Amino acid sequence: MSENSDNTEAPSTPTPPGTPSGTPGTPPGPQPEPIRFFGTTWVDHDGGYGLRRASVAIGSLAAAVAACFVLRFAFQGLEIAEVGSLVGMLVIAMFAICSAVAFRKTWEGFGSRPKDPAREDALRGLKSIGFIGSLLAYFFRSLIEAPGEKLRRTEYESARAQFEKRRSTRTGNPAARKRPKRR
Repeated sequence: MSENSDNTEAPSTPTPPGTPSGTPGTPPGPQPEPIRFFGTTWVDHDGGYGLRRASVAIGSLAAAVAACFVLRFAFQGLEIAEVGSLVGMLVIAMFAICSAVAFRKTWEGFGSRPKDPAREDALRGLKSIGFIGSLLAYFFRSLIEAPGEKLRRTEYESARAQFEKRRSTRTGNPAARKRPKRR
């Protein structure tokens, strides 16, 4: 049996201009960028936005606390192995520094796009070691707003304003304009 024998759907129709997703209720122009855990509820603060913010705050704080317990058990494993106080101090310093860098980079990512994506990729390993800092940044930011909402709102409102400006400068149907006669 072939793969297409069960497909009885009619071929899809092309999306009309001005509707990027093809849904009739979608307004023309730029669409808001979804945020992880929030989708596009951040635009109008609807669809359980407050509950989602509370859930993200509680979830990120709980994950940070659980991660601290896991790190504590790992450190106790180092003590049982009797690796020495120097190694223990280096491990503590490494996690503290990586967490501080991860917190700072995550917090900065909520307010602006990275200027150098290659550098951000290079810091990915360091940010994964300091994941507690990233979780704490999510916690503190979700107390204020959806993480990244201010950046997305600024970009979205700017795109909407540019779209409205371009749209308002057009007058009539360009195809219906009279063309000057050529000699």
